[in-house]
Amino acid sequence: MASVGGKRFSLTGSTNNNKDEGVLSKISRSSIVTKGKEAACGATYVGKKLAKSTGKAAWLVATTFLVLGLPLIIVMDREQQLNELDLQQASLLGAPPASVVVPQK
Repeated sequence: MASVGGKRFSLTGSTNNNKDEGVLSKISRSSIVTKGKEAACGATYVGKKLAKSTGKAAWLVATTFLVLGLPLIIVMDREQQLNELDLQQASLLGAPPASVVVPQK
């Protein structure tokens, strides 16, 4: 309990006489606080739904990449290795590198 200007008030809502309400209880029941709580609950709900759908989308993208993208990368890597092996074998046999060979007119 505190006293300001001869009038007693309480922040917790407990008073000696039950006629007066505490400042915090008055504030917590105000329409602004109520609307703020409703907005926070709505934002939390939307946030949870967004996180859930984002997780589903991430799972879908990752799975699609594993099924379609990864085999493509492996095939391209094998093709590059085969090309490099062909160039290496050609250079060992004495043929000029493919970049040096100029077509004749």
